[in-house]
Amino acid sequence: MPLSDDQPHTRTRLPVAEQPTPQPSLRQSRPLRTLLTILVVVTLLVVAIAIANRGKPDPGSGTSADHATPGAPTGAGPAPSGDQPVTTTANGIPTGYPHTDQGAQSAAANYAVAIGSADMFRTDSRHTIVATIADPGAAPGLQTRLDQGFSPETAARFGVDAQGRPPKGLTFVSRTIPVGTKSNGYNEDGVKVEVWCTGLFGLAGESSVKPVSQEWFTLTLSLRWTGTDWKLTDFSRVSGPAPVPPDQQAATAEEITGAVQQFGGFRYAR
Repeated sequence: MPLSDDQPHTRTRLPVAEQPTPQPSLRQSRPLRTLLTILVVVTLLVVAIAIANRGKPDPGSGTSADHATPGAPTGAGPAPSGDQPVTTTANGIPTGYPHTDQGAQSAAANYAVAIGSADMFRTDSRHTIVATIADPGAAPGLQTRLDQGFSPETAARFGVDAQGRPPKGLTFVSRTIPVGTKSNGYNEDGVKVEVWCTGLFGLAGESSVKPVSQEWFTLTLSLRWTGTDWKLTDFSRVSGPAPVPPDQQAATAEEITGAVQQFGGFRYAR
């Protein structure tokens, strides 16, 4: 028979050492868990923002490096840059350069190619080149100087005759390849441009006694703005700077001859 509420309750008292240990309340652990969750989320957000902003330039900094050409690694020197190449030519030589520093550098690079070509060993083509690239006022002096420089004695040292013709069965190689340009003292009227070049010179063929070899040199070209284009007024040449030659096997005479005949040169613009 069930007991009514009026019945006295019997209480059992346990010894102190046997009292049950109170269990922590779930309500007490929830605030701590919530706080830890918030801290983790905030930490992750801070890390994500730091990663996203890494490498972005400071908007307040105005150094010249901020405006450098993209992709130029630090310490690698000037990166390739420039305007669109000119589209007009005269006697096979690009003409009509922009009236800018880069336009002058483009002109100097192309004029260096012309001055170092095999056509300079032939009187008629040499005169045509000078008339095309030279300032009219400087053309006569340059013509005389270059005629003396490309004398029959000079031609003989390269293994060709007075008109640049090689012995039968051989191919004469004279090709200049600009590696880089640098202007000095640019102004709207004139500028000196240094063109660092490598060149190929010699006779290609099985019986050649003057095999094609490589040379490094720097041409300094003085240019004047004539009102329509950059034109040559003077030039000089010094050896180097030359890199250490690689440990590379030289090509055969047949390979060099084929390369010279199959690979054309370039027009340059920076």
